[in-house]
Amino acid sequence: MQYRRAKAAGGIYFFTVNLADRRSDLLVQYIDHLRDAVRGVRQRHPFEIVAMVVLPEHLHAIWMLPDGDMDYPLRWALIKSTFSRALPKNEVIRDGRSKRRERGIWQRRYWEHQIRNDVDLARHVDYIHFNPVKHGHVAQAVDWPYSSIHRFVRLGLLTPDWGSGQSMIDGELGEPVFRRLG
Repeated sequence: MQYRRAKAAGGIYFFTVNLADRRSDLLVQYIDHLRDAVRGVRQRHPFEIVAMVVLPEHLHAIWMLPDGDMDYPLRWALIKSTFSRALPKNEVIRDGRSKRRERGIWQRRYWEHQIRNDVDLARHVDYIHFNPVKHGHVAQAVDWPYSSIHRFVRLGLLTPDWGSGQSMIDGELGEPVFRRLG
């Protein structure tokens, strides 16, 4: 059975991308390399980052692709390979990956979800911003340094105390994000 990815030209997508070693902290340890990789890919293959959070071993992102473009797999492949090439070679590489000349830093697959509407988008943006609290890294979402929540606060779309003392998993949502960004 072949896995089919959702693809819509100019669509908005939520992604979860994981390291192969879920006990690793490479993403925050080498955050500047990850930022450089994303920046370089965005220059060559533009897309808008609606929201993003980077945790030690995984990241979540919402991207809006340009009209007529649906090639997010190319973008993720380039980000993952660029980041991997910037790291020291000290990870364990299994035979299957070695034969394909792969590093073994990332899980091969990732999760994507095509955003359906404003409510779906708002829920995923909130999920991204609350994720460091959910995983116990910080008590308040704004305390996590590797999150787009800081842009949302700076723009006045969220208050600095957003996400503290409430359960985002139970669906405590504000206005749809398009209206907040509007």
